[in-house]
Order: sequence, then structure tokens, then C-alpha cells
Amino acid sequence: MGAQAAADLVAAVMRGEAVMFPTDTLPALASHPFSAQRLWDLKARPAHKPLILMGANLEQLRAVLAVPWQEDWLQQAANCWPGACTLVLPMAGPLVDALNPGGGSLGLRVPACPMAQQFLDRCGPLATTSINLSGEPPAHDGVTARLVFPHLPLLAPLPWPASSGQPSRVLVWKDNGWQRLR
Repeated sequence: MGAQAAADLVAAVMRGEAVMFPTDTLPALASHPFSAQRLWDLKARPAHKPLILMGANLEQLRAVLAVPWQEDWLQQAANCWPGACTLVLPMAGPLVDALNPGGGSLGLRVPACPMAQQFLDRCGPLATTSINLSGEPPAHDGVTARLVFPHLPLLAPLPWPASSGQPSRVLVWKDNGWQRLR
């Protein structure tokens, strides 16, 4: 399958399909959060490895999570988003159950890639992970993404904007403070 317009990818997401799009770090393999099992299956990813909820902006993520945000969380989000930082916050509810089964936290990110932000603005926050089979190196662009999952649609146009090729840094909220996980 080839590159498709954003409207076609939004429709695919709403049908429960997995799609691929660029970000500022590594390209994303994504699905609607309640179709996230598809991502674990495609990657042969161990079930204990959670997925990230990626949104177009902080307001979009806050709206779907519908939980009160601590001032420290809001300040950190303002400092690092959009950007190459995943914030892992203590949470509960259906999105946590879908993206981190059995867990009590959720990883959140807003990429600093206008193409990704525009796509996420159209479809809403998505369950995301890197484009690779579990244990293999991640794809770094649309061409290598297509080699990993040739049957999945990817966001047009190609080539995608250049990414850093590095995973995001991960900050975890624990005991009323931030700890760097990666």
C-alpha cells in the first residue's frame, strides 16, 4: 500500500486499521487507541511494553483524558511540548487499559512535526510506537517504513520531513517529582 492523503488515513484509523506517519523523532506506527492490540500484533511486541498516546497538542490530550492535571505536569508539558519528550503520568481508565494493560500510567507526547500535528488534529490522539518488528531497528523515514510494513498506508506526501532518528526522552512522574527513564 502506498502514501495516502490525510483524509484517507483518518478513515483507515476510524476503521481500526494501523497507519504510519512522520514525527520529529522516529516515524510512528499508529492506530485508534481502542484498536491498539493491532500494533502489538503487527510488531510481535511483548504485551508488557506499553504504547504512547500521541496528540496534536496539550489541549487535545487533556480533553480525551478528562483527568485533573497537576501544576507540575502542566509546567513540564509546556516546557517540552511540542518536542521529543514523552511524559509518563499516573492515570487510570479506558485509555490506560487500552495502551498499558494492567498498568497505572500512560505515556503522552506531542511531536514537533507540523505534518504529524496536522494529522493528529484531524483524527485525534492515537496509540503510537516506532515502526519496526520487536527487537529490530526502527524505520527512519517513509521509504524504510514501507519496507517494514508494505501493506500499511502511510501519510502522503513523501518524502517525509527529516526526523532526528532518535527515540524521545522519557520523563516519569513518581513521588511528586520527575525521573528520567530514557
